[in-house]
Amino acid sequence: MVRVPLTDEERERGERLGLALRDARASASRSMVEVAAEAGISVETLRKIETGRIPTPAFFTVAAIADAIRLPLDALRAAVENTDAAEVAEAS
Repeated sequence: MVRVPLTDEERERGERLGLALRDARASASRSMVEVAAEAGISVETLRKIETGRIPTPAFFTVAAIADAIRLPLDALRAAVENTDAAEVAEAS
């Protein structure tokens, strides 16, 4: 199976997703260890998502992370689309 390379837009969206999750986690005063454990993923996976190294994580992984930091999915979606994660972190 050949994986199609990601477009620049997909990579940028992954970076925005990671930034939104990282900012919301910081606003919630939660450590990576706490969030990863509650979401059922490794700290390394969370780190890679937050830094954009996994630009297209599985939906249920994103949902679990958002739930762990009490970030509504609609707010996360807005952050990724609007590129202003700071407003979303304040709203949550």
